[in-house]
Amino acid sequence: MVKNKPAHVSEAAAEARVRHFVNHAGNLLVEGFHLLGLFAIGASTVWAAVATFLAMVNKGTASIEDLLLLFIYLEIGAMVGIYFKTNRMPVRFLIYVAITAVTRHVVVVVTTHKVPEMETLLTAGAILILALAVVALRLRSYYLPSASSGKP
Repeated sequence: MVKNKPAHVSEAAAEARVRHFVNHAGNLLVEGFHLLGLFAIGASTVWAAVATFLAMVNKGTASIEDLLLLFIYLEIGAMVGIYFKTNRMPVRFLIYVAITAVTRHVVVVVTTHKVPEMETLLTAGAILILALAVVALRLRSYYLPSASSGKP
């Protein structure tokens, strides 16, 4: 004689299978979106870097602003590459991009305004704060490593 399972057990099992499928499909969609977004950011960065380089070639000279802009593109490309490899966003690289962008702004301000203004001092202070943030992050990662870093 075969006993029938209670209805609530089969419903619970069916619900668990549906949840498992939905979770798996959701994870797959999120991963696909991340990859698509990273490819879009990477391709846009390469496109912008090539356009900047070609503009420099057409101009016949490279200014410090152009070189700093290319350096920003390099750092963004490095961030995308690191995210592909590790699935983690390196915050330090974002700060490096910010430091380079503020430095580029200072160069533009100083070359256009021959007399130093308060804006120059404030942007230099911003660079100092960003540099201190990098130091704080480095110290934090040295003294309080993440569980996945492999350090004791």
